[in-house]
Amino acid sequence: MTDTDDTAPRAALFDLDGTLINSEPRSMEVWSRLLDMHNVPHDETTLHRFMGRRGADVLTEDPQLFPGVTWDVLLAELQLIQSAPDLPDSQELPESVAFLHRLHARGVPFGLVTSAGRGWARTALDRLGVLGMFRGLVTATDVTAGKPDPEGYLSGARMLGEDPARIVVFEDTPAGIEAGRRAGMRVVAITTTHEPAVLGRADLVVDHLTEVDWPRIGRRERLQP
Repeated sequence: MTDTDDTAPRAALFDLDGTLINSEPRSMEVWSRLLDMHNVPHDETTLHRFMGRRGADVLTEDPQLFPGVTWDVLLAELQLIQSAPDLPDSQELPESVAFLHRLHARGVPFGLVTSAGRGWARTALDRLGVLGMFRGLVTATDVTAGKPDPEGYLSGARMLGEDPARIVVFEDTPAGIEAGRRAGMRVVAITTTHEPAVLGRADLVVDHLTEVDWPRIGRRERLQP
């Protein structure tokens, strides 16, 4: 379906980790070390459960991952692990940064909706040189329910003052895609962290955001509940 003037997108909301920067190898190593500390067997499938989501939400769904250990204790351990000097570095995704500059030059308003904390989000965007382009940030502590719940993206729509149907979400994980869909937004998925087949519920799947032809992003009529 081709966009018309009545359906063309007018604003965008971006995920951060895996969409604007490739921090997922670092994140997966952090979670792997935490699981090892507690002698919890895990594989790649276990680690992928944390991608694009707040850790507390994953553990609420599956309290048997760390039985008898409170989130406050785990959070303190995560912060200690994250200070280790031998963790993989986060890498800029230059095509994503170029796309942000393109939208900004065209006057398209956009914001951030991330499962990460506000401090990390501001630091990461500042390192990319794009913090000032964002109209606002919705971070982990700004919502009561994280992705795949749509709360964050609906908050982002209010932040931008735009109809969700006129917003495009940019994501890299199934949880993020689901959150955007449930918010009534079009979703573009980038294959930074997952194979295209895993991202099939997005309206468009690309390897790099520079492949996106804004604003000609049609909503596929195949959207199923």
